[in-house]
Amino acid sequence: MRDVMAELMAWWEAGETVGVGTVVATFRSAPRPPGASMLVGPDETAVGSVSGGCVEGAVYELAQEVVADGTPVLHRYGVSDDDALAVGLVCGGILDVWVEKVSRETFPELAEIAADVAAGRPVAVATVIEHPDPARLGARLVVRPPAVVPDVSGVETALEPPKRPGLSTGTLWSQRATDAVTDDVLGLLAQGTNATLGYGPDGERRGEGMRVFVWSFAPKPRLLVFGAIDFAAAVAKVGSFLGYDVTVCDARPVFATASRFPDADRVVVDWPHRYLEAERDGGRLDQRTVVTVLTHDPKFDVPLLEVALRLPASNQVAYVGAMGSRRTHDDRMRRLREAGLTDDELAYLSSPIGLDLGGRTPEETAVSIAAEIIAGRWGGSGEPLTQRDGRIHG
Repeated sequence: MRDVMAELMAWWEAGETVGVGTVVATFRSAPRPPGASMLVGPDETAVGSVSGGCVEGAVYELAQEVVADGTPVLHRYGVSDDDALAVGLVCGGILDVWVEKVSRETFPELAEIAADVAAGRPVAVATVIEHPDPARLGARLVVRPPAVVPDVSGVETALEPPKRPGLSTGTLWSQRATDAVTDDVLGLLAQGTNATLGYGPDGERRGEGMRVFVWSFAPKPRLLVFGAIDFAAAVAKVGSFLGYDVTVCDARPVFATASRFPDADRVVVDWPHRYLEAERDGGRLDQRTVVTVLTHDPKFDVPLLEVALRLPASNQVAYVGAMGSRRTHDDRMRRLREAGLTDDELAYLSSPIGLDLGGRTPEETAVSIAAEIIAGRWGGSGEPLTQRDGRIHG
């Protein structure tokens, strides 16, 4: 949804009605993840994708039908279905696609959600996509952490701590269902994860019959690049391309300049370990944060890694990698042990950083670093696909 938000909001603000198809669940080798959306506009324009081209035509037609009669539909496309074969879904995957009608009347909360997304405030949307009672289909909750609740003007407002751990806008048909969904959505929002959740018809956690799709619009994950060198510029560029919020930090003001790192969201002049401590203490790190140490200098990287390598155990960062030769790595490990780091803490360090791609240039090195980060995030092996069996997409 994030990828098509601008186009959706333009039509919504103009008072138009849009058909929206969203991948809510995938099985086997599905080409697009949950949350991928396609719009069918009032001028019959198609924006976005749910399958990389396999079932777009069928979803386009279904969206037009949904706009015409107003009834949302959950449809499954798979290789064993006649419809799927007709539209060319031959990749082996299965998609559940939720198709709904979106307008000011059907989705009045959309403007506030879009404002949250644009401002980098975490917000989640939970939509009932399956229920024994057809009247419950399309019921929606908007969930925010308690510290990020906008007032009607979109400005963040400080609140008394609520009785529940997060604030829901709207309600399902019972407090039980509302509370169960809100609690689970907050967990997904903290991880920045989209997912379909299952419940009983009234929110029973062990029941069946109700499925709820959750869009988690969390702020971009952070990539912290320490060391203002040419390799850092390439890492910042690749990180920005992958959707990270990129910070480059170095203690040397002559090197840490915005002009040298045009792809970074910010360039900070500070001692790396001091900056990382401040980000930790300020609660600005999470389990999606990536730390890359490219300094090559013990006076910078050892104090920095002392801080960084104690963060993964508390889920404050996802990855810590450090650049250097084998000799540099061995010397760094010795210094870190002398500084008191344990073997368990040192095990979090990826050093030398990156996968073995045989690259030489800063850009090639940045690709190898990004490849290791991606493999760690999704559990990939880093091996050539030609040497592996099984599914390509998880």
